[in-house]
Amino acid sequence: MTHRSRTDAVPPDGLTVGGAASVVGVTVRTLHHWDEVGLAGPSQRTSGGHRLYDAADVARLHRVRLYRELGVPLADIAELLDAPTEDAEQSLTRQRDRVREHIARLERSADALDRLIEARRSGILLPPDEQVAIFGTTWQPSRQLEARERWGDSEQWAQYAERAADRSPEDWRRVMADLEVLHTDLAKALRDGVPPGSGRANALAERHRASMGAYFDCTHSMHVLVARSYTEDPGFRSFYDDVEQGLAEWLRAVVDANALANGVDPETATWT
Repeated sequence: MTHRSRTDAVPPDGLTVGGAASVVGVTVRTLHHWDEVGLAGPSQRTSGGHRLYDAADVARLHRVRLYRELGVPLADIAELLDAPTEDAEQSLTRQRDRVREHIARLERSADALDRLIEARRSGILLPPDEQVAIFGTTWQPSRQLEARERWGDSEQWAQYAERAADRSPEDWRRVMADLEVLHTDLAKALRDGVPPGSGRANALAERHRASMGAYFDCTHSMHVLVARSYTEDPGFRSFYDDVEQGLAEWLRAVVDANALANGVDPETATWT
């Protein structure tokens, strides 16, 4: 909708507040507020005390509206309207710079949202070849889509996407480096005959559970179910037993014992 902005739309005897609001394109309530704060008011009154805006008043109202549309705070507009030209230009320059900074922040937010949307759709935001380079030759990028189909509506997938969206290749390399250290320590503990439920085993179980935090918040109950897949899923069993023969069974027992020590019965564990 467009509004007349020419001051020749103002009759010689002035405009009522309603007429001025219509010409300027704002509400009567807005004009009342501008008048109350001393920003822009009528220079005349009727015999009955009603506001009357002359051409100069309306011109000032148009300038106020322009600055408001540019995002200039009301408190600054008053100074702009009455300031010498040089001061007004400096103030407008500062306002322009603030607007550009705001636009830049919005663009960064839009980029972050794009990454989050894509992460929710596809998981890790890396090309397939780079995923294999970081996660190893046994990694299958297509499993990300399978995981989304299976868990895409879960809170854990949402957490996974939020964390994946914020990670660079270097971040993923650090995640994998930490995981390799953990696997080495797990394998050594198995070779050393560390029994499930011992202090050393429980500490390793907690490190393993914390490693799940790279993807989602993992409770002790969830940890039990994750570890169960290490013995029931042939792919997981093969992966852990390639690290150290028997590691899949031992790690599951270690996780179960640690969960029990933290008040979770592995027999009744649920995804909560």
